[in-house]
Amino acid sequence: MPALGTEGLKGASMASTLPLENMTLEEKLQAMESLWADLCSRAVGPSSPAWHMDTLAERKGLLARGEDQFEDWDKAKRKIRNTVS
Repeated sequence: MPALGTEGLKGASMASTLPLENMTLEEKLQAMESLWADLCSRAVGPSSPAWHMDTLAERKGLLARGEDQFEDWDKAKRKIRNTVS
């Protein structure tokens, strides 16, 4: 299956499905990244639930106290891929 860009899903109806059982892990991750990129590119979206603010405040506190740290997204994706493959 070729790489799926955000243009690969545009115009697809809700009945469209991906052949998940035939896709490699890399293809599935690329599809997820394409979906996420498309969702992020739209200015209007659903509002976050109220508990998100609580979670963000908690994590901000952990960072401020030095009890947590950020990780580079590309590094995190590599770790995930290495864990599941």
